[in-house]
Amino acid sequence: MLVEGRNYVSQLARELQISRPLLQIHLRKLEQSGLVSSTLELSTDGKSMKFYEVTPFSWDLSPKLIARAAATLTVADNKGDN
Repeated sequence: MLVEGRNYVSQLARELQISRPLLQIHLRKLEQSGLVSSTLELSTDGKSMKFYEVTPFSWDLSPKLIARAAATLTVADNKGDN
């Protein structure tokens, strides 16, 4: 949802239909990893609003990087499933 532009927590929670506390947990983790950034602003009525937006980034994929990522994958054991 943030790819389309910055937004504030309450609006994002309504659009995603999840609680604000749960959304804030996810957004904090994304911010800690550097994928999003936040700013605190005051609305015209004096309420604080925390806005989040995507932090521009790019990944250079290489065969070595793909091999490292593939090594972390696990395969589910489907024994007993029909």
